[in-house]
Amino acid sequence: MSHNRAPEGHSLFGRYAYPPNELGYCGPTTDGSVSGLAARAEDFDGTWPYLSAIAEAVGATDVLDEEVVRNYWVGGRGLGKVDPAQLLTRLRAAFTGQVTGLLDTVPATAKVLAHHSFHVLVVYPWTRFLSRDATTAVGVMQDCRIRWGTVLNVAGDQTEIASRPLQYTSGRLRLGDPRCERVGWRKGELTLAPAPKPGAVVSAHWDWVCATLSDEEGAELEAATQATLDLVNSVIGQEQSK
Repeated sequence: MSHNRAPEGHSLFGRYAYPPNELGYCGPTTDGSVSGLAARAEDFDGTWPYLSAIAEAVGATDVLDEEVVRNYWVGGRGLGKVDPAQLLTRLRAAFTGQVTGLLDTVPATAKVLAHHSFHVLVVYPWTRFLSRDATTAVGVMQDCRIRWGTVLNVAGDQTEIASRPLQYTSGRLRLGDPRCERVGWRKGELTLAPAPKPGAVVSAHWDWVCATLSDEEGAELEAATQATLDLVNSVIGQEQSK
């Protein structure tokens, strides 16, 4: 019955949090279901500080409000309401003692976004390995970031999408030209999103399709990702010039 359905924000959190949680990369040990992840959302240490910051900025009483969750994973106007300097202070406090990438070198005046791309490209330590093993570092960040792509075809449990891959060239991280990649959308009876349709734009996290994106959502995800890439390249450039 409809009154038993989880709030949309809680469901949305589960759909994007499931792929890394399934792999054991993020969040607490669970029963393996998507539905139970929202109840353990506060235990996702890498996600909760961002969600809390967005919720406070937009005045949401539920940290897993749909607008809050969508802004973090995909993007949206709520990101612009989060004070960058306060967010940077919050994140540095939250991740004190952890090995991070560029978090400690981001200027206080930087345009820090409460977006998943910031966590992947700035907080995670992989940017530190770009000069030593760029292939491995870029591969992990590529899979970990929320990416978007146009569905080319669907065959069984897999879908082929045309998506712009993360690349590291000439000392900069950038999005390359679209290429074809295969992503799962179903495992047995489990799906995170409706069956993809050719021509639609979908979001992917690790090896899962998480949602079908509207034109606006696709543009917001691209804008937030590019803003974080610009920040990362600026910080890397400053470090290389020292």
